[in-house]
Amino acid sequence: MKFRLTLVLAVAVALFGVATPASADDSSSVHYYLSLGDSLAESFQPNGVFDQGYAEQLYAELKAQDVTLKLVKLGCGGESTESMQVGSLPPAAGASCGSPDFYQHTYPHKTQLAEAVSFLKAHAKHVSLVTIDIGGNDVGACVAALDVGCFNAGLAGVQTHLPRILAALRGAAGPDVPIVGMTYYDPFSVFWFASPAAGEAADDLVGGLNSALDRIYATAGATVAQVDDAFAVGTFPASALNACQWTWMCAAPPLGPDIHPNTAGYGVIARAFEAALP
Repeated sequence: MKFRLTLVLAVAVALFGVATPASADDSSSVHYYLSLGDSLAESFQPNGVFDQGYAEQLYAELKAQDVTLKLVKLGCGGESTESMQVGSLPPAAGASCGSPDFYQHTYPHKTQLAEAVSFLKAHAKHVSLVTIDIGGNDVGACVAALDVGCFNAGLAGVQTHLPRILAALRGAAGPDVPIVGMTYYDPFSVFWFASPAAGEAADDLVGGLNSALDRIYATAGATVAQVDDAFAVGTFPASALNACQWTWMCAAPPLGPDIHPNTAGYGVIARAFEAALP
């Protein structure tokens, strides 16, 4: 999730993404898988590995079926639903990937959403799939602190901004391109090992986010990869054990504790996306 949090825990942060400027197709034989979102779409791991994320693992499966497929990743660590549309935000205003200079140099069209829309229009009829994970950074720090008021404010932002993002993507992609979002696992379910009540409270909050994401994606006509089910969010001790096994939350310093999936965890997410494909 890169929740890109100011955490109670020490969490590593990556501030760069991979952007591909939009350009006209030079071959009708090429198809694209466009990956959008936060640090999960960026494939971040605190060990410096950025090529074993869910996008790469899903792409490997899809390319076996379509050898013309190419993966384009535009996600950046720290992105929120608001910053995806407007770019850099002051820390007090919300989560974003970095400074205005970061967005200017990473995205020729200034924001991740604008870059995605430009790419979709430039490669019309040659995009096979769009995936997106976004919203975790809007509420992640609140979940870490078990702050319900903060969480509710962040969730309101998701409910405002995500429908606009999806409408822009659908308008650029056209009616036939699959757009697949995802729900989130809960890295803070590992609180359960020290305090069952705290772990359950964290899962309850993430469950609230996931319920909202399900509704928003369904309303927008997108399908949803049920990552929360794959990680057993809401079920203990499974949720805590899975977070410990499939993320860096139980890793020793300096790599942990970190909220991001390890390679196996990204594989679990990739399989959830694959199961959600039309």
